[in-house]
Amino acid sequence: MENKEQFNGLQTVRLTINGEEHKLKLLPWVSLLDALREHLTLTGTKKGCDHGQCGACTVLCDGKRILSCLTLAVLKDGAEVLTIEGIAGDTLLHPMQQAFIDHDAFQCGYCTPGQICSAIGLLKEGKAKTREEVQELMSGNLCRCGANVGIIDAIMEVKDGGLYE
Repeated sequence: MENKEQFNGLQTVRLTINGEEHKLKLLPWVSLLDALREHLTLTGTKKGCDHGQCGACTVLCDGKRILSCLTLAVLKDGAEVLTIEGIAGDTLLHPMQQAFIDHDAFQCGYCTPGQICSAIGLLKEGKAKTREEVQELMSGNLCRCGANVGIIDAIMEVKDGGLYE
């Protein structure tokens, strides 16, 4: 079996996704986004532009926000990935998810998973001190519906409340 997989170009990739270990057989050009959506049926992470320009595919990889559409899954072998499906606890929403609801920080909701993952990563980075800095550091995540004010309000509420960990 191993020789057949090598002949077909398949590579074994081990990922811990939302706390669960996965062993995937993937072609070397499969993006992390496609591995999540097509091989693990984790469809919360969205495919927006597929060129790294919209941020809809943002996930947390080893605690840092990344664009999963631009990341080859084989290059993340051994990594810990957190998607929107793994953000909340069993019964409670993550504080960022609740803040997005409280501030109407979504309309169509398509960009929301990437926005939330990016916002959590942003706050863990500790670089954003002001509203303007948050706005700048979130500029890679686009909301075409115009919910940007609510998004920044939600992030600032969690930031000021220290609830992002």
